[in-house]
Amino acid sequence: MQISNEDYQQYKPLLFSIGYRMLGSITDAEDIVQETFLKAYQIDEKKIDNKKAYLCKVVTNRCLDHLKSAQHRREQYIGPWNPVPLLLESSNGIDPSEMALQKEGLSIAYLRMMEHLAPDERAVLLLREALDFSYSEIAEIIEKKEENCRKILSRAKQRISQIEDESLDYEQNKFLIHRFIQAFQMQKTDDLLELISENVTLYSDGGGKVKAAVRPIVSLSNVLALLFGITKNVPKDFYFEIRNVNHQPAIVIFMNGALHSILSFYIRKDKINEMYLTMNPDKLPIR
Repeated sequence: MQISNEDYQQYKPLLFSIGYRMLGSITDAEDIVQETFLKAYQIDEKKIDNKKAYLCKVVTNRCLDHLKSAQHRREQYIGPWNPVPLLLESSNGIDPSEMALQKEGLSIAYLRMMEHLAPDERAVLLLREALDFSYSEIAEIIEKKEENCRKILSRAKQRISQIEDESLDYEQNKFLIHRFIQAFQMQKTDDLLELISENVTLYSDGGGKVKAAVRPIVSLSNVLALLFGITKNVPKDFYFEIRNVNHQPAIVIFMNGALHSILSFYIRKDKINEMYLTMNPDKLPIR
């Protein structure tokens, strides 16, 4: 296949979007995109009817293979597993223009929920719901009949139905997070009760590399106790910023002159329902 620089620039954002959404990893997605283009260079162009369909099929199938081979490693992972945060600014080398920019299917909450799906379910849900591929295109990509793809999508949507009410309004969510920060700093319990679900869950991902809770923290009182405990022991140079992470506002935390962690949120019906504290240094943007 004759892949030109224009083809590379045109299709790379879409392929990265598929890889990142499928795997929840920036590095793995980038590696698979490069492997896909390298394979494309070796294919006789006469055998390819549609470059886009071919490239999407290769990257999707490579992601499916990766998910199956990574299952054991994921099971051995220490503590909760959070997707790698995608900081949509130049500090981590990722330019927002380098990926498909649809908000749907990109939040940390959505990507984490994808972990509950089988690989084929993940692929169909992503291609149909987030990237708006037709059923005929999806059937070609994953090599299944259209009818089967429809059934797979229906099953996948049922399994993650609770995420459908997620708020993706960036400014509204940013305002809510500002209120959360102010209430937390001033320890205004009534305000915190208004902003956070009583059944909130915090997933703390240290990956065994740094100290973190090895089980999800459940309930408002337990989550606040953990957060208050963390903030009592921070160094003097501790500071944080609200930044664009996965197209949603998140709290980016700095300590000891370096990026320490990223706190992302699942906001539903104007309340924080889940928090994702990613501290594993392997998952944080390059400092």
